[in-house]
Formats: sequence, C-alpha cells, structure tokens
Amino acid sequence: MPRLDVGDLAPDFTLPTHDGGSLTLSAMRGDHVVLFFFPAAMTPGCTTEACDFNSSLDALQGAGYRVVGISPDPVPKLAEFVESAGLTYPLASDLDRAVLTEYGAYGEKKLYGKTVTGVIRSTIVVAPDGTVELARYNIKATGHVAKLRRDLGLD
Repeated sequence: MPRLDVGDLAPDFTLPTHDGGSLTLSAMRGDHVVLFFFPAAMTPGCTTEACDFNSSLDALQGAGYRVVGISPDPVPKLAEFVESAGLTYPLASDLDRAVLTEYGAYGEKKLYGKTVTGVIRSTIVVAPDGTVELARYNIKATGHVAKLRRDLGLD
C-alpha cells in the first residue's frame, strides 16, 4: 500500500461534509491543512482524538492550520458525531474509501493480533503549496494531537 512522503503532492479530493456541504482540498491552497483519518465516529479512540483536535483548534488555527477529519462514515453519522462531541471543524465522509486509499490510510493493519483491512489512523499535514509537509501513519489516538503540536513547533 503506497503511503505519502514529505514533498509529495497531496492528492486533491472533494468530499461531502457533516453539514451537508462539501470540501475540496485544492480550495484550501494557501493554508496549512491537517487531515486526520479516523476509523469510526463515536467510538472511544476516535472521540478522544477528535476532541483533542477540538481542544487544540485555537492554537492550530492561530498558527495558520485548518483541521479536517475524514472517515468512511456516512454524512448523517458524522453530523451526529459533531453534535454529540461539540466539534467545531469539518468532518468529511469518504464512503467508498477512495481518498483514504489514495492517502495510504486504508489497507491491512494489525488489530488485536489479527491482520484486518480497515482505516489506518493517520494524519497528513498539507503545506500551502499542496505538498505533504508531514505524514504520520499507525498513530495512537491518545496523545497524538499533543505530539503533532510539538512536531509542528506549536508547543
């Protein structure tokens, strides 16, 4: 499964969002964009990660970073997740997992000692010119956002 590396051109995409709109990566050129790929809305690990991003949103936005969460959940489930967790950034639905696959965030992974196919929790930071600034795969939900902030020099 191909993964993105620093300097690669981030694949463009347009996905539906939790609020009934859509989000296109190329429309955000000129900004740093943090894309985090998560397996399932309203599960404990994904809720922790999403809420950690929400808690760090002011610091990230203050440094010029936009945050977008992407999962294979349908739009109504993402809308429920945003409402229940009080999230204040967009969540996008990748039902067919095409964007997840293109970004190397979908494929074989280990889960409780078994090899399964699914979403690989990942974060890709896209630079203002559309290239990959940072790529992290197989990350842990807990503590990831704090480490990302350190990696980006925000702490």
